[in-house]
Order: sequence, then C-alpha cells, then structure tokens
Amino acid sequence: MAILDILHFPDERLRRKAKTVAQVDDRIRQLIDDMFETMYDAPGIGLAAVQVNVFERVIVVDISEDRTQPLALVNPEITRLDGVEEMDEGCLSVPGIFEKVKRADAITLKAMNRDGVQIEMDADGLLAVCIQHEIDHLDGKLFIDYLSELKRQRIRKKLAKHQVSAASASRKVI
Repeated sequence: MAILDILHFPDERLRRKAKTVAQVDDRIRQLIDDMFETMYDAPGIGLAAVQVNVFERVIVVDISEDRTQPLALVNPEITRLDGVEEMDEGCLSVPGIFEKVKRADAITLKAMNRDGVQIEMDADGLLAVCIQHEIDHLDGKLFIDYLSELKRQRIRKKLAKHQVSAASASRKVI
C-alpha cells in the first residue's frame, strides 16, 4: 500500500470529471487500498480518486471513530435523495476550511463494491452527506461550490497565504 498525494484547491485537476470503471480488477483494488491508507493518514472520513489525481469513479468512506467501517464504492450513483441536512463540511483538498452545506439527509445509491459486486444501499446522516460530498468530487465539484462567491474568494486568499507561508518555512537558510 502507498500514501498518495492529495490535490489541493485551486488545482484545476479537481474540476475534471472521473470516468466510469469498466471492471473492478487488481489495479482498482490496489487503488482502493491506497486510497484508504491515504485517507486514514490525512486523516479524513472520505476520499475520491479525483483527489489523488486518478480520474476514475472510485470513492472510499469510513465515518467510524475506530476505522472499522471501510466502504469502497465504484461507479456510485445516487438513485434517491430525501430530506435536508445542514452540516459543517471540510475537505482534504481544501485543508483547514469548514463551512455549512445543505445536502440530502437520506440517500439510496447503487455501486459496485471492492469485489466488483453490484450493490444497492441506503444511507442517512453523516454517511449520506459524506457519500454525496465524494460523488461531487467525481463530477468535478467541491463543497465550496455551494458557498457564495465572496466566501470562495476568502477561501482562495486564505489558502494562497498558507501556501506562501509553507513555502517560506521550507526554505533553508545557509
């Protein structure tokens, strides 16, 4: 397994749409394993392949405190949305930023699992929100797209300032 590099906003690759996975094979299973390792290391509760510069429809999620409920979904497709939930969201690709976003409180989806078996499942609360957030990544959408333009500009400036500070701190003075 390997820890993959996570793309950060405003990287334009985060806006690319992921392609459908034709078949779950050893390569996809290895990607899933690497994505879980990357997500847990970050640490986070969800990760989409697009965030690690792989443009295929694969997401991993684990909302448990003890990392005992890993869920890998290949070609996830939401078939039902119900209710409204407003929750603070953050994102490994938009580090340090948390904002309230409205999403469906309950969903039904179909996908393939890690073994390539077609499944259908219901999710609600945090799991439903997390899955919707990760599927958005597969479609080139970020949670900040739900915010006002003013808030997005503030976030861009904050992240740019942080990147400049991090770059300065990493320079060695002789």
